[in-house]
Amino acid sequence: MGFAPDFLDEIRNRLPVSEIVGRKVRLVRKGREHLGLCPFHNEKTPSFTVNDDKGFYHCFGCGAHGDVINFVLETEGLSFPETIERLAGQAGLQLPEYSPEDRQKSKVKKTLFDLMEAVTHWFESQLAAKIGEQGRTYIQKRGLTNETVRKFRLGFAPNSKMALKEAMLARSEFSEEMLIEAGMLIKPDDGGESYDRFRDRIMFPITDRQGRVIAFGGRALSSNAKAKYLNSPETPLFHKGRLLYNLSGARKAAFEKGRLIIAEGYMDVIAISQAGFPEAVAPLGTAVTEDQIREMWRLAPEPLMCFDGDKAGQRAAIRVVDRSLGLLKPGYSLKFVYLPDGEDPDSFVAGYGQRAFEDLLSKGVPLANVLWSELIGGVDVDTPEQRAGLEQKIARILSEIKDTKIRGYYESDFQKRLKNLFGGEFVPDINLHEQNQYTQSKENHSGQVAKNTYRKRSYDRYEQRESIGNLNKTEIGKNALLSVKDRERLIVLTVIEHPWLLEHHEELFATFEFESLELDKTRNEIIRIASRDSDLEKENLRHQLIENGLGQVVETISRQGVLTAQKFVGQDSSEEETEETWLHSMDLFRLEKLEMEIAALGSKDLNEEDFARLQALLEEQSASKKNISDILGKDT
Repeated sequence: MGFAPDFLDEIRNRLPVSEIVGRKVRLVRKGREHLGLCPFHNEKTPSFTVNDDKGFYHCFGCGAHGDVINFVLETEGLSFPETIERLAGQAGLQLPEYSPEDRQKSKVKKTLFDLMEAVTHWFESQLAAKIGEQGRTYIQKRGLTNETVRKFRLGFAPNSKMALKEAMLARSEFSEEMLIEAGMLIKPDDGGESYDRFRDRIMFPITDRQGRVIAFGGRALSSNAKAKYLNSPETPLFHKGRLLYNLSGARKAAFEKGRLIIAEGYMDVIAISQAGFPEAVAPLGTAVTEDQIREMWRLAPEPLMCFDGDKAGQRAAIRVVDRSLGLLKPGYSLKFVYLPDGEDPDSFVAGYGQRAFEDLLSKGVPLANVLWSELIGGVDVDTPEQRAGLEQKIARILSEIKDTKIRGYYESDFQKRLKNLFGGEFVPDINLHEQNQYTQSKENHSGQVAKNTYRKRSYDRYEQRESIGNLNKTEIGKNALLSVKDRERLIVLTVIEHPWLLEHHEELFATFEFESLELDKTRNEIIRIASRDSDLEKENLRHQLIENGLGQVVETISRQGVLTAQKFVGQDSSEEETEETWLHSMDLFRLEKLEMEIAALGSKDLNEEDFARLQALLEEQSASKKNISDILGKDT
């Protein structure tokens, strides 16, 4: 039994490697990869990596390498058809019959790929030739360099109904039927002669995930054209709702930067890529689809959606929010970047520069805030009936979130917002006016933004210090009064006493920065032990730590009276209380370290690297501050 290559690709695209491998191997997330002990050979130190973005696993110890299909074949003892049948079911795909007709379709698609590559070359040659002078003039006016033109393989379609058709049919391997099937020719319904679809346009090749040209977008050069932009129709190669423009080109940069920028059109993507943001993509002339959102998440957990700051941009943002609610999953969401009125990413970068755009991206608004502002916008809450109506509306919208854990967090968060709103203390979450203030000189904009941001955050830190003082008086915050080393010991001791914490917080524990080298070594050994034992008990964990030469460390941290007196280390507290207290203790510890680093940066003139670092630290500080505020709301 055979399967079409496209069907196998769809399985690979729908099933993250970490999801399949994670059922047999305990994986710990490390940046954009997952790490674990190789299932193909015995090892004590993890050397087995899983990369969802690239779609494969690899062991640096034994060299094992493959995708989701290979992994199931190697670990389940199934035949190839059985493996595909199982994975297709998990991916929600109907198992197809690979008939002789399917084989013929596969051959046709391969030939169509060859055709589209030849068409791309021809468009490129037309742009470089004398006939493409008008196209080159337009490109130069848009400020694109020759290198950018080559990178995106821009071309030109002459103003002729037969130019492409005659050029392709002059080659024996291509036929008129193929050109029609590929969407390059239009065949009139009345049976007349076919003619070129794209004429007098700048041509933008659209590629699939592998970088193969499958379609085109064309930008009209004449102001009298019926459509400013024209895309290829649906073809055996091209399904516009599933792909993103520049998807293959943005993959590497998105992976390295951990972010993805979503612009509206081809020129936006090309312009901001040239300006230093190659991690940019765009939908293909349609509203963002569910498949495209899933594709974005393969590249970054929180893609940045760039929209105009006017009403049309806000409406577009809401459409994306509506489309994404049912898809939300832990760790994956969207952020929204609103541009000043009359600006698009292309014009904004040209007018204000790279640093200003970077600053704008750093102010991305979380999806929850966009949704909240839409729900309460223009709503009266003066009467009990109006308030009940708003609550009912919110409950109905949140019910669209399928993931129960995420829905629960949204419901809790929005209840707090409602309480503030009904109490008359509401402050809008999105302030487009403030976000769009770019009235300073273009040359000094970024540096001034950094200084203003730092001055504002300095006041926030004063308030935060006061909050920490209040927190220290609570049961949860008492550990903040300990020395740094004792507090680090407390974090490790809590895990030794309650190993079940690692089931959901292994990555957090694995990435915590210990100043003590001996505690850092102990933490690493705990992670190693836990990766091999999915049902770890504290007695077993202690025994293995002692056997591995860490008995003295365990004894030292266990006998500290000031530590064992901590309520949440003992067995009397509930699991919920223990988990909450341990997480908040780490938040408090991390916040103090953040403040020290922010203060150090704020005391000197900021260069570009310092500014980027400051922005990242401030975002992390804001998240920690919110967590601590939640603690104060519960404990005081």
